[in-house]
Amino acid sequence: MPASSPLAGVTVIDLSNVLAGPFAAYQLACLGARVVKLEAPEGDLARKLGADPAYSRERMGISFLAVNAGKESIAVDLKHPLGKALFFDLVDRADALIENFRPGVMDRLGLGWEQVRGRNPRFVYCSISGFGQTGPLARRPAYDQIIQGLSGVMSVTGDTRSAPLRVGYPACDTIGGLTAAFAICAQLVNARATGEGAYLDVSMLDSTIATMGWVVSNFLNAGIDPMPMGNDNFTAAPSGTFRTRSGVINIAANEQKQFEALADVVGAPDWKHDPRFAEREARKQHRAEINAALETMLSSRDADDWERRLVEVGVPAGRVLSVPAILDHAHAIEGALVASYHDVAGTPRPVKVARPGFRIEGKRPAAASKPPTLSEHRDALLTELGYDDALRETLIASGAVR
Repeated sequence: MPASSPLAGVTVIDLSNVLAGPFAAYQLACLGARVVKLEAPEGDLARKLGADPAYSRERMGISFLAVNAGKESIAVDLKHPLGKALFFDLVDRADALIENFRPGVMDRLGLGWEQVRGRNPRFVYCSISGFGQTGPLARRPAYDQIIQGLSGVMSVTGDTRSAPLRVGYPACDTIGGLTAAFAICAQLVNARATGEGAYLDVSMLDSTIATMGWVVSNFLNAGIDPMPMGNDNFTAAPSGTFRTRSGVINIAANEQKQFEALADVVGAPDWKHDPRFAEREARKQHRAEINAALETMLSSRDADDWERRLVEVGVPAGRVLSVPAILDHAHAIEGALVASYHDVAGTPRPVKVARPGFRIEGKRPAAASKPPTLSEHRDALLTELGYDDALRETLIASGAVR
């Protein structure tokens, strides 16, 4: 990105592994931060994960590629005294750090917040974990699916027959990563203004619950126990997923004017005067009836035809697409949602990754460089740190650096 990128001049140490932390660091890289990825000697576990075993054998797993563009890699043994010394040399030159070890690990290594703040008082130190650093669950191991279950997400996903059901991608890892990136950016602004850094404790569980606003509020403020409703919208009807002659479509007639337009388009203007359907609350009480009636009318045309007709009259509607279908859609292509990186070592073809979901002055941010091979930037980083040839040889021979 150009020098005017929001995080230009910021250096972030990425000590994290797999998804939540690397996703957070990837967002910062896309915003122009320099991200130095300190990996274990064997590398980020995600290097061995993904749908294509050939990539994993090269330690460039598909899962790793998704969230590690724009980073510099060096493999360091943080248990080795020389590895720890290198870590602190980087801390002295950096602005922030992301780690997602279990609570207490960094302190036991002598690399925790208290050790870091004494060297760099402006430093922003972010720990991401399943449950936060304190509390009854803090010491538990956690993966995305564990958090999905404990957070209540699975209890409201699916319908009464299929729930509890896991969301189809690692939503809680991703939410935790976004929360961390957001918190780091906020604290970097504060550090520049006050000269004081901070310790950030990001819990994937808490981050996930915080995004469940309406569901949580229904319980806290209305005493309603959230229940799985499948593809229906609990705030309105008809609002959900419907079968057509060919294909499936989502329709969200959430406002009265949208419902009335829907009724006219599908050829059922009498719905506007039917006491079961005429008012919002009545439609919710007769959800099954209005849904069945709507699917009957939709059976006369294909999903893409209905999508066009409904959108033309202001009714929110969209076909249910596969991931390949939306990535091949003109909207994604024209919006430059995917970035491509060529000549990535260990990969047989260009690497394509999703870019952030926003634009700055009309331009979508992107990581400035391709995903790194393991310890690809070792020599350049050691030179930058001022290490001479003798010290480099000692680091490598001792196993402190790979």
